[in-house]
Amino acid sequence: MFCRDCGNKLSLKFLEAEGLVPWCENCGKFKFPFFPVAVCMVVERRSDHKILLARHNGEDEFKLVAGYVKKGESAEKTIARELKEETRLTAIRWKYLGSRYHDAKNVLLLGYLVTAEVGEIVLGEELAETRWCTPEEAKALILKGSSAENFLGVAIQELKRKK
Repeated sequence: MFCRDCGNKLSLKFLEAEGLVPWCENCGKFKFPFFPVAVCMVVERRSDHKILLARHNGEDEFKLVAGYVKKGESAEKTIARELKEETRLTAIRWKYLGSRYHDAKNVLLLGYLVTAEVGEIVLGEELAETRWCTPEEAKALILKGSSAENFLGVAIQELKRKK
């Protein structure tokens, strides 16, 4: 392990209430492990409450729309930016669903139920296909045991509660 600020090799040092934590002798600071944060969005269409699933280029399974939070950006700004970048849709409101660590990509996912204004989806460099689905169709298409399935289940319960 190396310091992300100065490049020095890190050692482990005991920190009260934390245990062994990476330490940089050069900076004189503890360097807690860093991992990225992303938003994972269950996007519902405002007009009929159908759920958007997307299939990325080179992949077979359908997923939720997601994207990494950039340095200096809030999760809310990421929602609007990522939805617009990937689909050209506009997010008009969102509700936080919860968080989940996604080991496969070493990322903390922040789940949101996002209502999108009706509009034409324009596929860009990332997406090969999109599909508006009923909740039942979405549950059938989403990868079983995935973080996306977890957030989808929470969002569907929230949508039922709103009716």
